[in-house]
Amino acid sequence: MSESLMRLLLDTRRARKQGLAAIAERQRARFAEIVAFARANSPYYRELYKDLPERIEDTTLLPITSKKKLMARFDDWCTDRDVTFDKVNEFVNNPDLIGERFLDKYTINTTSGTTGTRGIFLLDDRSLAVAGAIAFRAMSSWLGAWDVVRIIAGGARMAMVNAMGGHFASAVAATRLRQKRGKAVQVFPVNMPLLEMVEELNRFRPVIITPYASMGVLLASEQEAGRLHINPVLMVLSAEGLPAREYDRIAKAFHTKVRHSYAATECPFLSYVCEHGWLHVNSDWVVLEPVDADYRPTPQGEWSHTVLVSNLANRVQPILRYDLGDSVLLRPDPCPCGNPLPAIRVQGRTADMLTFPTDYGKPITVPPLVFGTLVDRVPGIDLIQIVQTTPASLRVRLRPAAATDPNRVWQAVHNEITRLLIEYKLDNVTVERAEEPPEQSPGGKFRKIIPLS
Repeated sequence: MSESLMRLLLDTRRARKQGLAAIAERQRARFAEIVAFARANSPYYRELYKDLPERIEDTTLLPITSKKKLMARFDDWCTDRDVTFDKVNEFVNNPDLIGERFLDKYTINTTSGTTGTRGIFLLDDRSLAVAGAIAFRAMSSWLGAWDVVRIIAGGARMAMVNAMGGHFASAVAATRLRQKRGKAVQVFPVNMPLLEMVEELNRFRPVIITPYASMGVLLASEQEAGRLHINPVLMVLSAEGLPAREYDRIAKAFHTKVRHSYAATECPFLSYVCEHGWLHVNSDWVVLEPVDADYRPTPQGEWSHTVLVSNLANRVQPILRYDLGDSVLLRPDPCPCGNPLPAIRVQGRTADMLTFPTDYGKPITVPPLVFGTLVDRVPGIDLIQIVQTTPASLRVRLRPAAATDPNRVWQAVHNEITRLLIEYKLDNVTVERAEEPPEQSPGGKFRKIIPLS
């Protein structure tokens, strides 16, 4: 364990023990430091902050940023002059480089998101070290001594169920974990047929399993039906939110602890859940601001229109007052778990499952991320939205990228979706091309997958 990581581990533990005042002091100091660094080293932020005071501790003094604004000024946004969009784009377009370090010093994660703009995000080693320390904080709150004993006795076997084939955060993490831990980590692509996945999980017998939340729902149904029979010590769900009853159902099906977090590629260490279902924001390293549609602070106990995030660790691409687009509620009173970190609920991310009828009576459910990661592999897409218009039909709203052949892009999308449906034995589902473009939701997002109402 490196000295810097050990120092961060001690600091995160000390901050929580010392309470709100110590956490707030760390936040103020780190915010002022990252703003000063961004101003000194990023041409974009130097221009954006040119009329602001020399030292800034008040987040509300800063203008709002977004994925669209930052990606439009990619070269000027980055603080390392060796980082350019052309170099990064060449790197992320090479699947052989997934998990490798860019310029031998940065980790790259990509996301298409729901705002209509593709995101390319670089993480420096400091940010990764903070993420590691925060992950240890979360695991320490989730696991007891007996849980740790069971994990060690089970060979610490971990099963990851997530998107592969791109520079997604989960794919990069999975690639590196496999390189580091070998056969103790197995990755199950989210688009693997469910029956095959169940068979492989039964053989592997993981003690820790980390699926996307929507996949967790499907695996719980398989466990309840007796086809899946694994006994994990901990299940950590990611990527999507679920109703509280679904978390309870999954926990009951596996007789295990089910935990999750609310995070983003822009800030992977944003929060983690407690035993009471509240997400605790790691505010010693994050500033999270629930705001209304005019970016004014939302009162505690009320749902926000969106939320602004400032990542206090990452220096190569500073994320400051960044509009994340999710609606959150900040708890107005202390959480009963005793954790002094701010507690929130999030309703901006939900798992939209697509359920289709079959000729033999039993419906088939497909997780939304299976479609999302599938079409991410098709070049020439600026924006896409898959709408279930009837129980057995999908309508694809497509906005091709500039200087592409729309018909060729559509044919590639149609082929990929059709192939997926065949794999799931859903030959009865029709796929049609929409004349209308993708539509925004009231919250301003472009939902990739819209199930039948």
